[in-house]
Amino acid sequence: MGVQGKKWMYLLVLTLIWGSSFILIKKGLVGLSAIQVGALRIVFTAFFLFSVGFKRMGEIKKQHWKWIALSGFLSSFFPPFFFAMAQTQVDSGVASVLNSLTPLNTLLAGTLFFGITTSRKQAYGVVIGFVGTLILILKGAEFNPDQNYWYSILIILSTLGYALNVNIIKKHLTDISALAVTTGNFVFIVLPAFIILWATGFFETVMASKEMQLSVLYVTILSLFGTAFAKVLFNKLIQIASPVFASSVTYTMPLLAILWGVLDGESFSFLQLMGGCIILVGVYLANNRKK
Repeated sequence: MGVQGKKWMYLLVLTLIWGSSFILIKKGLVGLSAIQVGALRIVFTAFFLFSVGFKRMGEIKKQHWKWIALSGFLSSFFPPFFFAMAQTQVDSGVASVLNSLTPLNTLLAGTLFFGITTSRKQAYGVVIGFVGTLILILKGAEFNPDQNYWYSILIILSTLGYALNVNIIKKHLTDISALAVTTGNFVFIVLPAFIILWATGFFETVMASKEMQLSVLYVTILSLFGTAFAKVLFNKLIQIASPVFASSVTYTMPLLAILWGVLDGESFSFLQLMGGCIILVGVYLANNRKK
């Protein structure tokens, strides 16, 4: 299969995996706290990655480590906590749509910090995308007055972390394998996550609660596929495609995530759906550059 075919195959698989991640987070929160979901996700993912990727870390040279550490905290440490905390107040479908800001923030980060030039069409896409975000958040707060939409800020911060990570990998880490990069990320973040998990009292209570044990199962599935496998696949995609193409997996993720949410009893207002569509229009424009 050629490079172009691989790009689209990776994009499809990531859509299926990450589109299902939001409902898994929601199910994990039934028996676990948001902090426990985030920490457990990191610890489980590290275990899976170390078991298959430890030998590949020999590829990492001295000059790589600072970028791998920064990449790890931006993309793999803070977002699991932020998304779990946000989804205590915001529906999983809304979280997935807000995650679509990643390509827009990737473009902004590339322009502001990495010297990537931006076309006028892409700039319009960024503006349109953020207009859609405001509509989604404000109308969502009206439609669901029992939910605290200020928590949406945590998702937006996560997309900024993802955006910086994409540009860091593209500029500084394309000469080592995706598995080495991803495993190296977790070398730095697994110990803090384990300490946080231990401090929550997780190990003293998990065996006494069937509800917690079921939630642990959901987080295990999320960690193995939604974090470990998907992150390696995503890093491969970054290395063979443009940063904005790689992050445009968020085009199709919301469709699957919203479907999961509706099946689980969530509802969207018409204006929320309009805001989500406006975001995706902005992402489309931002992902298109004049030849």
